[in-house]
Amino acid sequence: MFIFVLQGIWLHISELAGKDLDYAIIGKFLLYLTPSLIPLVLPLTILVSSIMVFGGFAENYEFAAMKSSGISLQRAMRSLIFFISFLSVVALFFANTVIPWAEFKSINLRYNIRELKPSMAIVEGAFNEIGDVNMKVAEKYGDEDDKFRDVIIHKKTPKRLGNFTVIKAESGELVNTGDKGLALVLYNGNYYDELQPKDYKERRKKPYLKSYFEKYNINIDLSSFNDVDLDETKYNYSYKMLDIPELNESLDSLSGDLNQDKRNFSNNIISRSGARRLGEAVEDTSKTKNSTAMGKRLEAARKKDTITYNINTIEEFYDSYDLRQKQQLTNIALGAVRGTISNIKGKESIFKKKVQRLNKTEIQLHEKYALAVACFILFFVGAPLGAIIRKGGLGLPMVVAILLFLTYHFVGIFAKNSAEDGTVSPFVATWLSTFIMFPLSIYLTYRATTDQGFINTDVITEPIKKFFSKIAGAKKKDTE
Repeated sequence: MFIFVLQGIWLHISELAGKDLDYAIIGKFLLYLTPSLIPLVLPLTILVSSIMVFGGFAENYEFAAMKSSGISLQRAMRSLIFFISFLSVVALFFANTVIPWAEFKSINLRYNIRELKPSMAIVEGAFNEIGDVNMKVAEKYGDEDDKFRDVIIHKKTPKRLGNFTVIKAESGELVNTGDKGLALVLYNGNYYDELQPKDYKERRKKPYLKSYFEKYNINIDLSSFNDVDLDETKYNYSYKMLDIPELNESLDSLSGDLNQDKRNFSNNIISRSGARRLGEAVEDTSKTKNSTAMGKRLEAARKKDTITYNINTIEEFYDSYDLRQKQQLTNIALGAVRGTISNIKGKESIFKKKVQRLNKTEIQLHEKYALAVACFILFFVGAPLGAIIRKGGLGLPMVVAILLFLTYHFVGIFAKNSAEDGTVSPFVATWLSTFIMFPLSIYLTYRATTDQGFINTDVITEPIKKFFSKIAGAKKKDTE
């Protein structure tokens, strides 16, 4: 747990650094982060501890003493099987209640901490009211987006309405000065100040002052930015915050919304394409020509092949116009097709996001059950494997456990990433690593129960020995 907590801090260090957070807030952050690490820590813990315990038993000949007393491996494992079963149920309850609560608190705390960052109030390409200035920047950059390019500032002047002071600079940056203060430092720019003489004739000349600077400081009050309630909980739409009943309800809602959106979009495309109106016009045209020989042939084609009939009737409908009208129809059709293709491409990204959100929600639902089952199965991987390798302690058991867990973990990660865009079913992706470990647990339990090694090397070595013995026998006969 300590290792994974350090990893979590490293991943979120950019959100915590430079915010002057007290130890209580950092402690809350770690408290809310810890439950989300349980799905990673608990399976690895069960795997490592089971290999170490049963490896230590086998290494110290405890199993030999048990078997000589008539105690089988299954009987030795019985109490631990009950304990692991109870632990799996607790893990399911934990994943369904504590983890969603922790995610809810963690996400809200992280959003509130982000609002302590003054540069978040500055949007590129628009004027932003920061203290007593209106500021516009062309681009933000830097690790914390606290540096700017092409800065334009309209500075408010007390007792004067309007923007009489304009400052332009090539670049700038925000610098903390302490005591809720902030300095906006500008580099290489000009300061323009429009004058307001009392004489009206002089005022019509629109006099102003212009000065050049290499560096210019503007102090800004930060009290409004730091007035943030870190305990506020206004974000509640993440799928990670939901329990099993809420996930099922969310899946029904998302699936229904996606299917309805697809139907509406399909009907909209058909309506905008004019296919229905064209079909009605074609039908009217074909009815007027039913008495002709061509009409009779089209009617016969309709009975045999509807697609061929539709193509032929459209051709007949198109041929009924002159050349100028055909050109107009063609241009209209090409414009409609281009517009439809553009509309489809734009809607495609929206559908992908909805499908991705639906798949992530389904993955989150299956993960709650998969955690409980994984705890149970990984015990039956670790316990017999420890009895087979006959090594306890933190040496070989730890290496074997980490290799098995990395295989289990990365197979799950790759499968879930593939499931987000629909390449793999969310159900298969969530349970794939567990399905791989399940036959391995059966195989290892059988080998340990029957006092066999991990792999029956006799199957490989015996044929080789027989082959070389035959060669040696043949050479001996030749020499004789």
